[in-house]
Amino acid sequence: MRCPSCGHTESKVVDSRPSEDGSTIRRRRECLDCGRRFTTYERLGENPLIVLKSDGTSEVYDREKIIRGLYIACAKRHIQPEQIIELVDGMEAELRNANYSEINSKDLGDMVLKRLRELDDVAYIRFASVYKDFKTVDEFATALKGL
Repeated sequence: MRCPSCGHTESKVVDSRPSEDGSTIRRRRECLDCGRRFTTYERLGENPLIVLKSDGTSEVYDREKIIRGLYIACAKRHIQPEQIIELVDGMEAELRNANYSEINSKDLGDMVLKRLRELDDVAYIRFASVYKDFKTVDEFATALKGL
């Protein structure tokens, strides 16, 4: 593991703890060169999930892309970062349990929206406005009526 401070490639594990759901392991490491401590997360390697986009292209599922979008949608709301991670973890668990190898971007977005709606109405509308590409106030009003 490369040290984020000095770039040295050797470190030692100082502490190791499993996550609550057992899907990841958190490791505290110490660089053997500069002594700086940093955290890494280890998760089970899996076959990549392919996202089929509406324009016909495809890309590998990017967990961080969804998390970034959720952080933006949840900005200035009373939502903890752990809740966002739990939302994404739950969605990924559902995809793994269903043995998906490919998923349409629309279906993936709908999965996010379904979970976000249960978490916070305002964040749901914010995410939906980007995901569904609202162009008019009427589209916002229709989405609000659906709540």
